[in-house]
Order: sequence, then structure tokens, then C-alpha cells
Amino acid sequence: MEESDINLVCPVPISEYDCVVIAHGGGGRMSEQLISKMFFSQFGNEYLNKAHDGAIIPFPGKKLAFTTDSYVVSPVFFPGGNIGELAVNGTVNDLVCCGARPLYISLAFIIEEGFLMNDLWKIVLSISGAAKKAHVRIVTGDTKVVEKGKGDKIYINTSGVGEIFPGLMISPDRCRPGDIIILNGTIADHGISILSKRQNLSFESGIISDTASLSEMMGEVFENCKGIHVLRDPTRGGLASSLNEIATSSGVGITIYEDAIPMNEDVKGACELMGFDPLYVANEGKILIFAPEKEAGRIIDIMKRHREGKDSVIIGKVTDEDNGIVKLKTLVGSTRIVDMISGEQLPRIC
Repeated sequence: MEESDINLVCPVPISEYDCVVIAHGGGGRMSEQLISKMFFSQFGNEYLNKAHDGAIIPFPGKKLAFTTDSYVVSPVFFPGGNIGELAVNGTVNDLVCCGARPLYISLAFIIEEGFLMNDLWKIVLSISGAAKKAHVRIVTGDTKVVEKGKGDKIYINTSGVGEIFPGLMISPDRCRPGDIIILNGTIADHGISILSKRQNLSFESGIISDTASLSEMMGEVFENCKGIHVLRDPTRGGLASSLNEIATSSGVGITIYEDAIPMNEDVKGACELMGFDPLYVANEGKILIFAPEKEAGRIIDIMKRHREGKDSVIIGKVTDEDNGIVKLKTLVGSTRIVDMISGEQLPRIC
């Protein structure tokens, strides 16, 4: 391609910014603009354009899910986990959200010179434990070391491959009016646990991250419930951002109920104290399930048999009104729009 054929004008609105800022990686509106206008405009294809948690790709005799992610969480050790198990669980859960049984993952380290060997060993052990628990095998990897001051302790990149369960057709654009929305437990635990460690805050209850693999629980759901339309793990940008992405992809309206959304009282108090909206705070062990109402009872019954799903509830429904808009029915009976956040309340959360 001749240079004259290339449009050298950046397609991302730069307004007050002429460079990348932290908010571009936050999972909100600025992140969406970066991905859709810059990356999708050049890399787009029938698999990438689905904007799924991973790509569902054909393979002789079956369908595979493929995903990749990078982890830059700070601090690398936090209440309830560390960057190692977070990397495994996050990749496993992205495959799960494609309707897949996770099978294999890759593991790449970028380590800053001076990082303590004992800390690296703790991370390696947590990765090993998380992989065994999720029944995935680490089959390839890479290690790079950068000079002191050129990184931030350790970054991890993972990719994963899984096999789609027969009979499932899960995609962000398959939401249908009448679908109910199931959530498997309390929100905002991960983000607030990170913040507590980052700011040296102490909470009497000991708020901890919800990082967990959902593959065993959802595997049982997939074996017994084939009518699921959409799955999403509400990580960066929290519950609100995930719901907005799905409403936009499917062209539907979504209504959620404030009194139905589970939340740890100490997490709620911490959010109020520090001015955070818990709907936008990251989670790492939660999943949103969109399915026909007739499937709800069976799905929830299965999920409640697992530790990761013991608090599963219906938190909302899909409507054919106000397409692309998410609404919250508040405790006092009013309704407010839950918009896509511009940037991110808490950077470096995963």
C-alpha cells in the first residue's frame, strides 16, 4: 500500500487530548471510542466485530473460543488474591462467557528488574493453583525482563482456548425483549479491595476481591440450559458498562432494579465514603446471564449449588423500549438512566 493511500488523520476524537490517557483503558466511553474508531476500523472482520469476550471460530467438527488479555493490576498483591490467579481466572471467565469449556492457556511475563524472587514464586504458585482449579493447562509462554524503572514490578499476558458446548449460541447481539438478567452475587468487591490496599485503608470486615474461576459452575449450567442468549463478566467499568455494551450490541432496552442488586454492606459503605458509584466498580468473579424467563429458575438452582453462585438473583429484564439505554429503578420508585462512564473510576484494576 502506498503511503498516499493511507489516511494519516487519527479517527479518534482528540478534543482536549492528543495522546493516550489512562481513561482510554478503563472500559468506558473513551475506551470504546479507541477500540471502535482506531482498532476495529483497521482490523475489523466477522469475528472481531462481534465485540465478544473472545472470538468464536470454526474448527473441523466443532467450534472453539479464543481470547487474550493483559494484567497490569496495582498493587500486584491485594486482599483476596494477586495478579497471578487474577490472570488465570480472568482468561478462563472470558472463555466461559463465550459458552466454552476452557482447555488451554498461554502465559507471558514482563518482569521489572529488581522484582523479588520470593514474590515471583508466590505468583507462580497462585497461577498453578488457579489453573488446576479451573482444569486448564498452561501449554506455552514467554518471559521478558525490562530495566528497573521501565516497568511496574510485573505484567502478565494470557491467551486462552476453549471448546464451545454443543447447542449453545451466545453472542452480545442475541439479547431479546423479555429476557431476564441473572447476576451471581455481590458487586464491586474487587475494585474496593484493590483501592483499600492501594490507599492503605483498613475495613473492619476485611473486604476481599471476588476473583474466581466460573468454569465449573457455568459448565453445569451449559450442560442443562441451552437457551442462554448473552453472557458477560462485568470487569472493567463494572456492571453499568457491561449492560450498556450489551444494550447497544443487541439494540434493546435494559431495566435493572436497585433493590435486587446484591452488595456487601461494607463495600456499599466504602463506596459512599469515597464517592464511588458501585455500578461502575470492577468485579472479577461475577457473570451476567441473559436468558428467556422460562429458563431462569433452572439456571439459578444450578448456580446456587456452587460457592461462586450461592447469591445468584434476577436483577433486571430486557425490554423493547428505549433501545440502547440502561435504566435503574431506584429504591424510592423513580427511574434514572445508567449511562456509559467516560473513563474509569479506578485505573489499573486488572
